[in-house]
Amino acid sequence: MVIFMVSNEVEKKEEVKVAEEAPKHVHEKKEHKHVEAAAEVKAPETKPDDAKPPEGGAATPVAAAAPATAAPAAGALPPRPMMARRDYKWAVCHVFSSKNDTILTVTDLSGAETLAKASGGMIVKADREEGKPYAAMQAAAKVANEVKNRGITGLHIRIRAPGGHGAKTPGAGAQSVVRSLARMGLRIGKIEDVTPTPTDTTKRPGGRRGRRV
Repeated sequence: MVIFMVSNEVEKKEEVKVAEEAPKHVHEKKEHKHVEAAAEVKAPETKPDDAKPPEGGAATPVAAAAPATAAPAAGALPPRPMMARRDYKWAVCHVFSSKNDTILTVTDLSGAETLAKASGGMIVKADREEGKPYAAMQAAAKVANEVKNRGITGLHIRIRAPGGHGAKTPGAGAQSVVRSLARMGLRIGKIEDVTPTPTDTTKRPGGRRGRRV
């Protein structure tokens, strides 16, 4: 009987311990659930801007992004070009270039009014120097200064050789004239060759026996 009563008391004590421990486990499980729910609430939402940067690149903060340029207003004027287009005042420079001389004549666009003129013979004294490049350069400089004083800023150049039954190619001074005019600050427009080239020429001078020397 004693053994039976002792066993009953041991079983009762174990039941009491189990009954006391059971609510603790329940409370612990409930506390775990509350903690997990709070963690889910506090977790921040991931945004596409917070995505990881590509490999080898640094993360760019959202605040450092470049501001978008505002579109121009509907009635706003278009921006002005960097350099305004310059208006030139044009004239025509007629260049007669032969082996013996270089003659320059500057006229208006219609050719009716002569603005300036010069020649190699006005620069040098020796006859053999009149058709040389130096005389042509000095004549071009003289013409350019006179033209600038009249307000001309651009020149169209018409080069002429003797033509006809003479030489069809300009002399040595033609190229020097173009270079000098450009270096003097004048705008060069069209450069034309207006040498008269006949379809059939007239009889050359000299007669049947040629030119007497």
